[in-house]
Amino acid sequence: MHAKTYLGLALLLLVIVFTLQNTDVVTVHFLFWKLVVSRALMIFIVLVTGILVGLALAGLARHRHRD
Repeated sequence: MHAKTYLGLALLLLVIVFTLQNTDVVTVHFLFWKLVVSRALMIFIVLVTGILVGLALAGLARHRHRD
């Protein structure tokens, strides 16, 4: 097997272990909303949100730099 396959399997194993260890339910309050989700899902949502905001800001910075 290739090194990329081993790396992908190792990352998948880490994600599975992380998810299994963070199954506790957390309650998030934001303004008028109340959200009850697993801790692993909340961390994933925050991660994806951070990546999207970072990409958007990087795109804006690149666009402003061109002008």
